[in-house]
Amino acid sequence: MKKTRQVRRAQGTPVVETAISSHDRRRMIAEAAYFHAERRGFEGGSPEEDWYEAEREIDDLLAKYVLAERVQHPH
Repeated sequence: MKKTRQVRRAQGTPVVETAISSHDRRRMIAEAAYFHAERRGFEGGSPEEDWYEAEREIDDLLAKYVLAERVQHPH
């Protein structure tokens, strides 16, 4: 079983806790950032902005997942 940890947004704002590892979260963000760059044909933009946008998206996705889990399996 993976340890639960607190996920932080790009701005440092705490988000809900999730059971994924920091390695998995980072991998998900990296893949999403790559797809952002790919969508614009790897032209313009910046890797940092791609990363921050992907980080927000993944953290939002994880927060929704945790919320759904809590609704389905309340303590």
